[in-house]
Amino acid sequence: MGHTNIDELLVKIPGSLTYLEAQSRFSHIWKTDEPLQCKGVCFPKTTQDVSTIMKWCNKNQQKVLVHGGLTNLVGGTQTKADQLVISLEKMNGIDPVDPQNRTVTAEAGAILENVLEAAENQDLFLPLSFGARGSAQVGGIISTNAGGLRVFRYGMTRSWVLGLEVVLPDGTIIENLKTLRKDNSGIDLKQLFIGAEGILGIVTKAVFRLIEKPQTRHSAIFTINDFSKLLQTLRYFDQTLGARLTGFELLWKNTFLTMTAVDTPYQSPLQTVENYVVFVEVLGKDSSRDVQDLQDACAHGFDQKWISDASFFDTAPAQEECWKIREDVAALEAHAPHNQHFDISIPIDQIGTIVNQIIQKLQSLNGVLGVYPFGHVADGNMHLIVGKQNDGHELSKQINEIVYQPLAAVKGSISAEHGIGLDKKPYLHLSRAQDEIHIMKGLKQLFDPKNILNTGRIVDNITKNGIQLTNNR
Repeated sequence: MGHTNIDELLVKIPGSLTYLEAQSRFSHIWKTDEPLQCKGVCFPKTTQDVSTIMKWCNKNQQKVLVHGGLTNLVGGTQTKADQLVISLEKMNGIDPVDPQNRTVTAEAGAILENVLEAAENQDLFLPLSFGARGSAQVGGIISTNAGGLRVFRYGMTRSWVLGLEVVLPDGTIIENLKTLRKDNSGIDLKQLFIGAEGILGIVTKAVFRLIEKPQTRHSAIFTINDFSKLLQTLRYFDQTLGARLTGFELLWKNTFLTMTAVDTPYQSPLQTVENYVVFVEVLGKDSSRDVQDLQDACAHGFDQKWISDASFFDTAPAQEECWKIREDVAALEAHAPHNQHFDISIPIDQIGTIVNQIIQKLQSLNGVLGVYPFGHVADGNMHLIVGKQNDGHELSKQINEIVYQPLAAVKGSISAEHGIGLDKKPYLHLSRAQDEIHIMKGLKQLFDPKNILNTGRIVDNITKNGIQLTNNR
């Protein structure tokens, strides 16, 4: 299909870009110097526009790739010259918050931070929090079932979605924008699209449930020399602070020291730094009680010789500065050229052993320049940023195998929150049984028999002859 054929579609969607004009764009916010390769870019403004595009593409067997905030870390937004890009950035509306039902409805292109602000302006709260909230869009967040800093207390994105509007690959619109907390009227179809990375349909609008906004926020940072003591500390904090404990984040020593080095904007609030540094967030409604309880929990940690040093933060500016040490991965990337990012899940009691084994193997691999581990220890999600001498395929593959291979034995996951995309697909079998992968392929064929939408993500391309759902080990 030549470039002229797609003009028939581009003229139907005002503002669309031809393949030459599209080269002024990019496929990821970290790759702004690489021109976008595609047949063209459409900017739908309504769900009906998306439907029109998909009907045309389905009829003409035109492959489509959906773009959102372009913060995906697993190759999910990489394009090819034969694809049409649908960018949802103009579908960025946010309906007025419903304070009685405690819900907010937002279009797929709405920036998460704007949705959070809309809720907070009504004294309500959507507890999704991660570093890319200022650029990540609702559709991408739902399609990857994004996690973040508060998952262990509040759950993944899936936990907060009440209703979805989705356009299927053939252009059919599925509108289920309910505000109901309970609805057992058959299979909950929206769950199929959450975390499916856009291979089954395009999310165009979502209803999020909200909760009452916490009135107070307090943070602390402390350091621990032994992972078993860290786990004891986590359990004690959870027991004593209860639902108020909403963040328990971990940085390894070298990661923390790199984040607070002289060439970064951050200073360490600790006098001494042991093997692990923990960031704690407490959200509540009684400031004096929350501060006292947090300090008492830390004091108990000192008495038990779990904690070696600690610092507390009460004011909003101080807390924002503190948490940037945990969230600003750009400071780590400056020390990790040609970096590879990992987000793996490990049973919590195995994290110390498995991650340290991975670190040792990576550090002994020729071509690795630095390894920076950190993550959401309370829910078992660990991140690593690996710096290396080059972007060569062989070195990248060796690094992948060191990180991913140990996970199968402990029933871990190669992806805790970033998804599979293109990059992790060769390793999916380490986390999912062959029968599960076959079922995923079957769902793909059911929803997208022509294999035109976000092709190649998660599972291999389906064939015209279909997928056999039998075990073929």
